[in-house]
Amino acid sequence: MTLTGMRAPHFELTDTRLANGLRVVVNEDHAVPIVAVNIWYDVGSRHEEPGRTGLAHLFEHLMFEGSAHVEKGEHLKLLQAVGATLNATTWCDRTNYFETVPSHHLELALWLEADRMGGLADSLSQETLDNQRAVVQNERRQSYDNQPYGGWIEQLQQSAFPAGHPYQHSTIGSMDDLEAASLDDVKDFYRRHYAPNNAVLTLVGDVDTDAALALVEKYFGGIPACADLVGAPDGTAPPVIGEEIRKVIPDNVPLPAVFMGYRCPPFGTPDFDALSVLSVVLGGGRGSRLYRELVLERALVRPSEEFVGAFDFVGGVSLLIADLHCAEGVTPEQAEAAYDEVVDAALRDGIADDELARARALLTSDVLGHLASLDSRADALSQHATLFGDPELVNTRVDRLLAPTADDLLRVGRAVLRRDNRVVLTYLPEEESA
Repeated sequence: MTLTGMRAPHFELTDTRLANGLRVVVNEDHAVPIVAVNIWYDVGSRHEEPGRTGLAHLFEHLMFEGSAHVEKGEHLKLLQAVGATLNATTWCDRTNYFETVPSHHLELALWLEADRMGGLADSLSQETLDNQRAVVQNERRQSYDNQPYGGWIEQLQQSAFPAGHPYQHSTIGSMDDLEAASLDDVKDFYRRHYAPNNAVLTLVGDVDTDAALALVEKYFGGIPACADLVGAPDGTAPPVIGEEIRKVIPDNVPLPAVFMGYRCPPFGTPDFDALSVLSVVLGGGRGSRLYRELVLERALVRPSEEFVGAFDFVGGVSLLIADLHCAEGVTPEQAEAAYDEVVDAALRDGIADDELARARALLTSDVLGHLASLDSRADALSQHATLFGDPELVNTRVDRLLAPTADDLLRVGRAVLRRDNRVVLTYLPEEESA
């Protein structure tokens, strides 16, 4: 079979809604006796109000601190006791909670998820808020403030989007906003976003669909819908920044580094797919142009598996990222100039057939590997249902990545990878910038 004829397996889905608005997606897969339970809430940092940043991520922590009928710490203990794995993540457009359990313990997982969907607010205390606020603030110190290069994502978001844009701040939130959040603020955020009519529940694995839906109705059906859900603010922005924005950041870093951010089409669009393919051609792995030229041939930057990639923002505009960590003795000016040479040559001279074939093969392999895993497949189904309203889009993901032509890559690349459409952050060791 040729690459262009490749198709992902077609997953049979049941897609229903409860009377309270909860969307339930089920994909039976009886290969192993486990089931992935995955919930996406349509709330992320994009939904936060000015002065109240960080609340979506804070809830990623609070949701494990007990609920109406579950004591503090018991959520984790009960699931781990039956051999489950579990976690949660927060992003700009969503928050997800997930566990993979032995299939005969599905009911336990559903009861726990329903209890914190419908009964978390009353269990929240000032003590719990203060404790988890401190945890998140420490996470910020470790991952952003005191981490070499740790602030790059915040710096790019702040500079690449207009003032007040919902993507202008990071998911971790600011220290001041976290400190200012009151218990009433937190409970109000939960009430407005953590509701069945703002969520997708996906079950993938060794389940009987009818029996599983009956359990979902049993545990989630009585949770009332939120009558005044707060949707995401408008995220549209001009497709081009309109100037090159440059910042030099002295920091406690071992070597210089250059981070670039370009406004680009949002995730889920054909142009984003074309940009995804182009990113692999330019900077995806050892066979990419940037790796060959900047690492293997000229030894200007340190190796990376992904020099170029786009964030999966859906709210009108997204952000394409390029990062270059300089090799010893190399200046950021040298690394940036070489990067520009490679990118400019690709957009000027075109994409070779073998480069396009390689990029398609890598992306296809990544998608197929992702969907082979029950928990990753459940997450993909929740993602497509939440962000695009259609979990069946999982079945066309490979086709959509194979669709862009070399001409599409050049068209989108020339529109995005422009000097007047980028933020350039140059990190310098503090002693070099003195």
